[in-house]
Amino acid sequence: MISRPYNFAAGPSTLPEAVLSRAADEMFNWHGSGMSVMEMTHRGAVYLGLFEKVMADFRRLLTLPSHYKILFMQGGATAQNALIPLNLLGANRKADYVNTGHWSSKSIAEAKQYGDIHVAASAENAAASGLTHPFTFIPNYSGWSIRPDSSYLHICGNETIGGVEFWQWPDMRALGAADVPLVVDMSSHILSREIDITQFAMAYGGMQKNLGIAGVTFVILDEALIKERVKTPLAGCPSVFDYRRVLENDSMFNTPPTYAIYMTGLMLEWIDQQGGVRALESRNKEKASLLYSAIDASRFYQTRVEQSVRSRMNIPFYLPDDRLYEPFLKGAQERGLINLKGHKAVGGLRASLYNAMPIEGVRTLIAWLAEFEKERA
Repeated sequence: MISRPYNFAAGPSTLPEAVLSRAADEMFNWHGSGMSVMEMTHRGAVYLGLFEKVMADFRRLLTLPSHYKILFMQGGATAQNALIPLNLLGANRKADYVNTGHWSSKSIAEAKQYGDIHVAASAENAAASGLTHPFTFIPNYSGWSIRPDSSYLHICGNETIGGVEFWQWPDMRALGAADVPLVVDMSSHILSREIDITQFAMAYGGMQKNLGIAGVTFVILDEALIKERVKTPLAGCPSVFDYRRVLENDSMFNTPPTYAIYMTGLMLEWIDQQGGVRALESRNKEKASLLYSAIDASRFYQTRVEQSVRSRMNIPFYLPDDRLYEPFLKGAQERGLINLKGHKAVGGLRASLYNAMPIEGVRTLIAWLAEFEKERA
């Protein structure tokens, strides 16, 4: 087994060795401060300088205009399933959701506790679209039903379990919902490709897939969304989760996840060192293309996702016999390929190819696919 395995986990995910080495080097004494970042007060000048640089680097890589604000919060994207309706439902308490898989379903179930939640489109009924498997496609926009007075429309940009990714964002004007803000869960593909965030009123997600470690959640929003459109959260929204208060306090309303933010800063610097988002997008495209091509060329492996919406970040695939999964995973681990087991909701196998996964890891996986097929087909 190689000294450091190729970790295909869906999150928390693999980190670049350079980032881990730097974090280790700086553990006891960050930039001559005599302190670890873990020990620093978030109110002190030393940490505030670090924090402001992370914010500035993130904003630059996202190419955000000034009226878009970034909040760093806690609780993961799962907490945002509740915080979004609490903050954005407004007086009419109406919101629309599109269901494209496991994480969309969880968002919908949580939001229903707070208001009138309407499913504008769903990929659950595959048969209605002439397909075999649910949540392997994105419903045709012509069938979306969005209420024009809805407080927002929510979609999951990339479903990590089903492997479905939006490559064409909904045109709200063409859908007859020009005044409905679009909210997007971008946990698993933020900065994996160039995306114009200004197409959305809000984007959010956990950092532990492409941008660091578990503990910090990003919320990127058009300031008008919470200062003009919905000025107050629903009654009962905790102050620490009120977007307006978090914004007013520059994400320092309470103690932020200081070390997780520091790790995000290292990841942002690493992205710059790789040539920026455009360079990573090219590399991510190549990695996904190599793996999909290997699967498509085989009669042994199967991927169920419609080709036009295949995710670059998360590639689920299946073997022809359930009895083969155990020996496949055992052999993979012996070759330094770990965390390939599919999510329990869908089974099978899954390779997550986030920014930090090197192309050598993908090539090693493809070699094992060919070897296993030759042995077992």
